[in-house]
Amino acid sequence: MKNYSKKAPAALFDTLENLPNPFRTPARLPFALSERSPSGADKDYQFACEFLYSYRGSPDTFASYRRELEHFLQWLWLVAEKNLPKVERDDIEAYAEFARQPPQNWIGSRQVPRFIEQDGERQCNPDWRPYLAPAGKEYSLSQSALQALFAVLGSFFNYLVQENFVSANPIARLRQKGKFLRKRQAQNKIRRLSPLQWDVVIETAEEMAEEDPVTHERTLFIMCALYGMYLRISELTETERWIPQMGHFQRDLEGNWWFLTVGKGNKEREISVSDDMLNALRRYRQSRQMTPLPSPGESAPLIHKTRGKGGITSTRQIRGIVQKCFDRAEAKLRQEGSIDEAQRLSEATVHWLRHTGISEDVKYRPREHVRDDAGHGSSAITDRYIDVERTERHASARNKRVKP
Repeated sequence: MKNYSKKAPAALFDTLENLPNPFRTPARLPFALSERSPSGADKDYQFACEFLYSYRGSPDTFASYRRELEHFLQWLWLVAEKNLPKVERDDIEAYAEFARQPPQNWIGSRQVPRFIEQDGERQCNPDWRPYLAPAGKEYSLSQSALQALFAVLGSFFNYLVQENFVSANPIARLRQKGKFLRKRQAQNKIRRLSPLQWDVVIETAEEMAEEDPVTHERTLFIMCALYGMYLRISELTETERWIPQMGHFQRDLEGNWWFLTVGKGNKEREISVSDDMLNALRRYRQSRQMTPLPSPGESAPLIHKTRGKGGITSTRQIRGIVQKCFDRAEAKLRQEGSIDEAQRLSEATVHWLRHTGISEDVKYRPREHVRDDAGHGSSAITDRYIDVERTERHASARNKRVKP
């Protein structure tokens, strides 16, 4: 294998907006990698771009698949010095070991764009690195990241088999994934906010909206929608697959309000809208000089852009809006002396709001109702949010004695 430690790899795939249709225009390797890649890498890259482009309707899936394919192809070309048709089962094992401990110059300390504009053209950003670890911390690959690695590569090689580019799927032949992936006796604990954290977060969002209504009435509505309707971040942004509009809030013949959305797996579902959520909608619309409630078929964007027309198209922008609220709430908790709560809030992501909303509702609502509103494929998934058995288990152990 090549001495890969001398030079860091360049980015392979641009943003979805800047990725040409590979079915119309042949994909071209970025110049920074074209001279370093082995023979046949151009065909690898063409198939990878076609595979990624097929997920253009789902930005989150595109982003996660792009990351995994980028990592694998960089390793394949620069370390193993192979192309896709030559990949064997042993190569997958070697790559998994590599991904757990990549060389230091493949690891960045901050997130930067993969490509930048230079002289009117998109160029590889020399500061970008495939892996990321905050300054002062060691890089580590979580179990969930390992699972994603195998899942994405398995899907990719299935595609290559169907396209007759490779003869077999090496992931399917891998019988030793168990040495990389640990099995758990029970499901992973759901990551969510505590009642105190949520109280402070929503209170903070309300304060921000009072201070700067033009900017933060939108923030308050986003927080309410993520928590109160269990929305995924992708369900608030415009994509080729779905454009969320005000008219997707709909009233039935009994006067009940529902929100129509398209979620994971391109599945359409209706979410029951609570009175509090409807009040949040009224407040948001009135801040935008709209009627209190939408009319049937109203096409105004659900989450408007700060500047210009239309709705937000970037999940990253939604994350940034939520993170500002989280950061301010964290500071507030620290000022009040709730250091542990603040520390844990610093680890929260946008998806925790969905988990928090589901976890609270499943305490009081029939799980089948929560299941359908959340878009879960089965009640078994919703059951993961029920902590009764876990609580009872701990209560029965509380008085165990170490010394009889």
